[in-house]
Amino acid sequence: NPLASRLTIESINIIKEEKLVENAERLGKIFRQRMRAIQSPIIDFVRGKGLFNAIVLKSGVEGYAICVALMENGLLAKQTHGRIIRFAPPLVMTEQQLNACCEIIENTFREL
Repeated sequence: NPLASRLTIESINIIKEEKLVENAERLGKIFRQRMRAIQSPIIDFVRGKGLFNAIVLKSGVEGYAICVALMENGLLAKQTHGRIIRFAPPLVMTEQQLNACCEIIENTFREL
């Protein structure tokens, strides 16, 4: 399909020109650093690559209620496999937007 091929090439060019991969790597490191600093007895560990990250909760802690609390505080996250909260923001995210999201997550865990 020539149209799909052309769109794919243009998408790759935009990713390169706007340095979205480098941005995702830099912001991901900031995100993981801030999440690892949260002092919460229900967090087991934080993992991720680039902007695709997860907070893994201690065994026996369900992530669904935390995702609901995050939503009520203004941030959408996906609970998977019971105790994993997954974060997958868009590649075009700015550092200011990332910091706002981190504050919501930090405040939500403080409230729990």
